Amino acid sequence: MSTKIEWCDETINPIVGCTKISEGCKNCYAEKMAKRLKGMQLYQYQNIVDKNGWTGKISFVPSELEKPYKWKKPKKIFIGSMGDLFHKNRDINDMRTIFLTIKNNPHHIFIVLTKRPEGMRDYFSWHIQLKNLWLGVSVSTQKMADEYIPILMQTPAVVRFISAEPMLEPLDLNLDNEPSPDWIICGRETGIGARPFYPEWAEDLHKQCEHAAVPFFLKNMTLDRKEYKQFPAIGGDYER
Repeated sequence: MSTKIEWCDETINPIVGCTKISEGCKNCYAEKMAKRLKGMQLYQYQNIVDKNGWTGKISFVPSELEKPYKWKKPKKIFIGSMGDLFHKNRDINDMRTIFLTIKNNPHHIFIVLTKRPEGMRDYFSWHIQLKNLWLGVSVSTQKMADEYIPILMQTPAVVRFISAEPMLEPLDLNLDNEPSPDWIICGRETGIGARPFYPEWAEDLHKQCEHAAVPFFLKNMTLDRKEYKQFPAIGGDYER
């Protein structure tokens, strides 16, 4: 489906469902949306949420994997805006089907973002790298960054990125380390109950990226009348 997420062209959700595991999950937009879609009687959402939120159950939606085959123009496709592909309750056979779809559509770039970097690292330690697959981790606090980023950098991938969204405090991403991530996304929390965000946090993160020559993407806001929106260039047919 077309998306309002600024750093991709489309989203597909072959896996839906999750559980909250971090401070960044407190006001989960996907959980709220899943409740709404359940009320609209969409079958894949009936068991994954209840009145209290996520149930921990995961639904596989194979029809979502038909879409990339129909898109002839190259797109950046975010997989899993309504769940986490590396949730412990997902089915390994479903994962194989998802990554076969990625392999079979080399004209697209597929983007995967997780809050479970250990599961992602372990999965790709045993599977071939795909040059049209970007892997990222979501961090909201310094504690998450310190824990998740080293694991991301141990994960085999052509492009590895960090999404600092919702950014809940100043972050030092240690971008001078080698190797460093290929791309940084920064965004504030939005919606009812959004927690405070201060523009200087994003300004400092942008300076870290400039110093380390890492592309920076500022989501859904401007700072000092500047918009920082840059995608990683990885060369070849996939350069954007």
